[in-house]
Amino acid sequence: MARAKAPRRKPPQAVSRRLLGFCGLSFAAALYVGIDYLRYLSPTWHDRLQPVLWAALALAAAARAPFYRHWDVELRAVLPFLGSIVFMLSAFLIEMISVRFVSVLMGLQWHGSAAPLPDTGQWLLLALNEKLPGSVVDLLRAHVITLHHYLMLFMMLGFSVLFDCIKAPGLGIATRYMFTMAVGRLLRVATFVGTILPSARPWCAAGRYQIPGHPHPWAQKYYVPYASDSHAIRAVIDTDMAYADVQAYPDEYSPDWGRMSFLVDILRPTPGEGPAWYHLLKKASGGCNDLMYSGHMLVAVLTAMAWTEAYGGWISVAIWFLVLHSAQREVRERHHYTVDCVVAIYVGILLWRMTRFIWSARDASRARRLAKLEEVQSRLIHAAKDADVNEIRDLLKEVELAGHDKPGFSQRAILAFAAATIIFTLTCVVLALTLTSDG
Repeated sequence: MARAKAPRRKPPQAVSRRLLGFCGLSFAAALYVGIDYLRYLSPTWHDRLQPVLWAALALAAAARAPFYRHWDVELRAVLPFLGSIVFMLSAFLIEMISVRFVSVLMGLQWHGSAAPLPDTGQWLLLALNEKLPGSVVDLLRAHVITLHHYLMLFMMLGFSVLFDCIKAPGLGIATRYMFTMAVGRLLRVATFVGTILPSARPWCAAGRYQIPGHPHPWAQKYYVPYASDSHAIRAVIDTDMAYADVQAYPDEYSPDWGRMSFLVDILRPTPGEGPAWYHLLKKASGGCNDLMYSGHMLVAVLTAMAWTEAYGGWISVAIWFLVLHSAQREVRERHHYTVDCVVAIYVGILLWRMTRFIWSARDASRARRLAKLEEVQSRLIHAAKDADVNEIRDLLKEVELAGHDKPGFSQRAILAFAAATIIFTLTCVVLALTLTSDG
């Protein structure tokens, strides 16, 4: 009686390396969030442990990088990666200009007098504060995770490609992340520019901007005369024309910005804000209107989606719980209305699904091998019937080669790229630790 063949076991080194990468990345992510939260519990220990953690992560990446086997794949992903950076930065510039525009459009007096929209999500959280135990409420209020945590968690996920925790190329998932971010930001601009919503924090504009008190000339003509009079609103609907006379308002300040003077009407500068247009954009920050949908939540959702697809496991589930925690805190602290967080969650999920063509955790080489195997299946069967060992060997070699990426770079180019990437990465880490307070 023939003995059954024992299942083929993976080499112990491969198993231990994979297990170490899985446990290490999950542990490093949890440790990063935990140590950073020590800034609220024990600032002294936070100041001691955070540099140690960053140094350990940087040294681990630097030590592993020379042994990384997929530098040629990373090199092929450089141009799409650089293109996504340019696209994302362009989207951020458009967003900053648009944030400033909607902030100054109605004038400072409107910001102070416009009542926040009724938000049942905010009411629900206030009601839960009265019902839940104090410890639970304190946990919901705690700043466990913020925007920079999500960005750094994604950076850790991207660099984990060095340890074979996710599929190469690491620049591929970074390209998808930034491209999706840019598309999401442009959709967000189209949303909040289309309809101006009052902030949940009416005092915000007075504390951040030196904008004119009166509305923009466009709002003076097309909005103000019909803002509160129901008969005027009905009349403008019936005639479909702006008919009311514009009241007398102060003249608009118009500095000379040279080629950028076309931005004067959009940004509405004041003499006290400086002569340069980019100084105004620096102050835009998150804006002082309600900007549907939440940009912070979009970053959080994209990070969670990237972890779920590329890595999975319990740490991805934990990140989704942190996303929900961030959402309720955005509403609780009135940075956004509930609708902004809900829309950001499903828009982020859908956008990440739609950009699978840029990078996917699915093994494309395996799919190519299966397609080639299906193509030569009949020939392989005939060769097996004829006991043609050489033909079988050649066909299997074709299948194996179908899964390989086409070589296109010399070893010298790959080594130069690897060295440049390592130096650039470590430089960014050092600058982040020295020039910022939280990395």
